[in-house]
Amino acid sequence: MPSDPVGFEKHDHGACISEAMATAEAHCRAKGLRFTPVRRKALGLLLQAHRAIGAYEMLDRLRDAGFGSQPPVAYRALDFLVANGFAHKIERLNAFIACAHPGASHSPAFMICRICESVAEAHSSPARGALGEAARATGFRIEQTVVEAEGICPACVDKADT
Repeated sequence: MPSDPVGFEKHDHGACISEAMATAEAHCRAKGLRFTPVRRKALGLLLQAHRAIGAYEMLDRLRDAGFGSQPPVAYRALDFLVANGFAHKIERLNAFIACAHPGASHSPAFMICRICESVAEAHSSPARGALGEAARATGFRIEQTVVEAEGICPACVDKADT
């Protein structure tokens, strides 16, 4: 599992999209899951945007692509993507982002720029830190965490100083 944050740095965006789609397709085949056209399109839209997208923005984009205009269309697709590790919900933004490490079991940590709302994903180990120690001390078993940090991304640092 890479520990470097994914989201703020320059990279081959086309390869990023291709690899994530191939991973999703392989996972669905292996698990017998239906990677329907609307689910595929929703993941593609998240990957292309490379930022968090709200459910209603997703609905608009799916409608423009011919997938209907009822909210369940977007919510069902997004729920499927989250449930299968292809996307994450960013609580702070009430929006969704494609997973930077699809198919890998991990505890993501999100760094959210308060100026441009771009999001980077990094790997966290909450069970090993102070939270893990507190959980062990109380007999609690951590199954899932959501770590979200708000700050300023590298592209907005100069904007914040003005």
